Amino acid sequence: MPQLFAFLRAINAGRGRTVRMNALCQAFESLGFSGVSTLLGSGNVVFESNATDLRTLEKKIERRLKKALGRGVPVFLRTHAELERIAAFQPFEKAVIRGADMNIILLTDHLDERSELQLMALATETDRFRVHGREIYWWRRKKRGTSLFSTVPLEKALHEPFTIRSVNTIARLITTWP
Repeated sequence: MPQLFAFLRAINAGRGRTVRMNALCQAFESLGFSGVSTLLGSGNVVFESNATDLRTLEKKIERRLKKALGRGVPVFLRTHAELERIAAFQPFEKAVIRGADMNIILLTDHLDERSELQLMALATETDRFRVHGREIYWWRRKKRGTSLFSTVPLEKALHEPFTIRSVNTIARLITTWP
């Protein structure tokens, strides 16, 4: 049976958003999915399903999570092949990556032109972006003279739900569930 990866937004990220991973597994199993497992306690769920319409499946999972958790949780599904392509894509030159963290911003749909222009306007000396498919690659460095990473107002630019994972988390999912 095909394996799918669900990335859930804002799980265990702040007050009132605490969710036990066994509760997530139960919610997914109640939808008839098999092989349900989680990684890192941050809303990464792996499961098996024969579903072919992933957009409809995302909505079905979102409805179930709202019922189980009492709040809306955006869901972003990817296949194993999509994760491999995401991990293999090199959005920036190697020299640019040194001393930086790479994050992947997962979207439901392709970014519209207006949102992409607003996103690119956020680029700074410490933040660079590259849109590729339904993902945004975010290169971010620590701010000069601090140990803090830069933050940018992504929600205003993107105009749609998204979630962020490190490139290391994506790689770990691929190797843990080959």
